[in-house]
Amino acid sequence: DEEFDELCFEFGLELDEITSEKDIISKEKGEEKAKGASDVILYKIDVPANRYDLLCLEGLVRGLQVFKERINVPRYEKVIPAEGESQRLIITEQTVQIRPHAVAAVLRNITFTKESYESFIDLQEKLHQNICRKRALVAIGTHDLDTISGPFTFTAKAPSEIKFKPLNQSQEYTASQIMDLYRTDSHLRHYLHLIENKPRYPVIYDSNGVVLSMPPIINGDHTKISLNTRNVFIECTGTDITKAKIVLDIIVTMFSEYCEKPFTVEAAEVVYPNGKTHIYPELAYRKEKVKPELINKKLGISETPSSLAKLLTRMCLNSHVIGNGNHIEVEIPPTRADIIHACDIVEDAAIAYGYNNIQMVIPKTYTIANQLPLNKLSELLRLDLAAAGFTEALTFALCSQEDIADKLGMDISATNAVRIANPKTAEFQVARTTLLPGLLKTIAANRKMPLPLKLFEISDIVVKDPNTDVGARNYRHLCAIYYNKSPGFEIIHGLLDRVMQLLEVPPNEENGYMIKAAEGSAFFPGRCAEILAKGQSVGKLGVLHPDVITKFELTMPCSALEINIEPFV
Repeated sequence: DEEFDELCFEFGLELDEITSEKDIISKEKGEEKAKGASDVILYKIDVPANRYDLLCLEGLVRGLQVFKERINVPRYEKVIPAEGESQRLIITEQTVQIRPHAVAAVLRNITFTKESYESFIDLQEKLHQNICRKRALVAIGTHDLDTISGPFTFTAKAPSEIKFKPLNQSQEYTASQIMDLYRTDSHLRHYLHLIENKPRYPVIYDSNGVVLSMPPIINGDHTKISLNTRNVFIECTGTDITKAKIVLDIIVTMFSEYCEKPFTVEAAEVVYPNGKTHIYPELAYRKEKVKPELINKKLGISETPSSLAKLLTRMCLNSHVIGNGNHIEVEIPPTRADIIHACDIVEDAAIAYGYNNIQMVIPKTYTIANQLPLNKLSELLRLDLAAAGFTEALTFALCSQEDIADKLGMDISATNAVRIANPKTAEFQVARTTLLPGLLKTIAANRKMPLPLKLFEISDIVVKDPNTDVGARNYRHLCAIYYNKSPGFEIIHGLLDRVMQLLEVPPNEENGYMIKAAEGSAFFPGRCAEILAKGQSVGKLGVLHPDVITKFELTMPCSALEINIEPFV
């Protein structure tokens, strides 16, 4: 395990954790549910989002084998069948408004095992999630070619005119019924919106009118692939032709190793509405030239051109030195759509060289970092509040609407709070506009602790502000709370005096601070004061209203102080 972890790190990946299905279920749902789950060790590997060629076991193993120089980089070839024998996918103009692009290919004489079949399905799912942007840009369909006969037609029809038996269902449905059927499906309902409100739905037929699929929702049951499938027809439809080509290239390069002639793919013809034809997959190899000194300079290493070429070859980029060592010619294979610019090649050279092998040097630029004044003040205040016998709490920056409005006797519109558009739980609906609810909830959770409870927090609150570029603004607040059998107003008042003493603000009206009677919805009438400092109101202190205390499930009186510390920086 440790060696594999090390290898992943060297290759620029991260072995996230070593677990098993049983472990995962018991963590999420408890020991009971995990009974009978498999104990087989699973490696969770983090793959960078740009490396689509490492999203399945086949590609990952191939990449690592080349990296360890155990095998040479495979050469992917497309086989163009004799005239008139290749599979054709005809695109009609009806698709233009919905999903205008389609590409296709065939994997001939392929042999699946249970593992490789699952990996094949899994790769499609992973590609759907990232490069296909949840099927919005591209949707992949794989079909058993022996159950259908070409040429195939990609068209769009009214939902009522499309009728077929969807994958793993027992009867035929029309397209509108299929939409209703999958509205509650945890997996497929997320894709319905892509075509739901369109007048026509995209659909692919074979020459006998058999439905292959209704992208991007579901394939037909008739063409489903199984372990016995020998010939696979792959189609990718989408709104982005570049992404569709990449997706097709990745699928065929990854799984062509199981074909009778490994790493060969049978090409298919796509006929566009204007009558033009194009052969897919493109499987385009291209050559780029890079100067060795550019790589050495960018990485801070000094390798010879030939050793740099060797490093790049280990990253599946076949390279060799040309022209007296002035340039390295790098061949970019169809699996590496992420190589767009010279810097991508430099990055791969760095990975193969090993980040840990690059010598550390002091940078040529001379800069000294400094603490942000506001953070420095917050840190200093935290130390002194702790010295005054208060315990620091750190609470969530998000809370429910009740916490900052109803429970404190205010209206939500008056708080000016920033709302979350799609909150996952009721506890996290808005950004806090005051630190008080967080501390009261902390006390409620610690009622069994011996009294008195003295807590404080110095953190940011967020309010809407139309004058800023993001429409909201943060303020650094200090909030302290005293909870005991008696309200302890004098203790909180004493803490305020101590804070002002530390901030060197004298207790007078002109240039110092003062408190004057005020009303606050969260405070007891006649037991609340506004704090004025440097000619502005910085906050309030007082005894909390009994209603507030009961709403937070507390039983004892409580006094609190909350001020904005930004004016004192």
